Amino acid sequence: MHFTKAQILTMAEGGFFGEGNAQLPSAHMLMIDQIHCISSTGGRYDKGHLEASLDIHPTHWFFACHFKDDPVMPGCLGLDALWQLLGVFLGWSGLPGKGRALGVGQVKFSGQIHPDAGSIQYRLDIKRVFSGQLSVGVADGQVIHKGETIYRAEGLKVGLITQ
Repeated sequence: MHFTKAQILTMAEGGFFGEGNAQLPSAHMLMIDQIHCISSTGGRYDKGHLEASLDIHPTHWFFACHFKDDPVMPGCLGLDALWQLLGVFLGWSGLPGKGRALGVGQVKFSGQIHPDAGSIQYRLDIKRVFSGQLSVGVADGQVIHKGETIYRAEGLKVGLITQ
């Protein structure tokens, strides 16, 4: 399954996965342009996977304010994109509630994203999904630039809270 930029923007407006359920952040904090593949099978753990991307523009807000005269995308935004995508996976799986990042086991940064990067890709390998009063997804993720993994996050956790 594939989601276009227009569908992703609809996910940010809320209601895409049902009223009161998972949604993406809007405008500046939305770190995803397209979801190229989402599946409940496959991936490193055969529990599902997701592949997505973000086109990098020199005019992105974070380049103007993250390190004077040394523009670089904050690593925490790439990490947030992985949490955003895990929330999408949970909503797409039909689980109710609003997504909240719960933590991450380990993060490694081995590269940077500059204004001329062109695009970056994301990959999530789903490890576990717990459903119940509080549904929780656990995954490992990567931020990839020009075929090289530049951020790696293990044990990403997102929970779906209901009110």
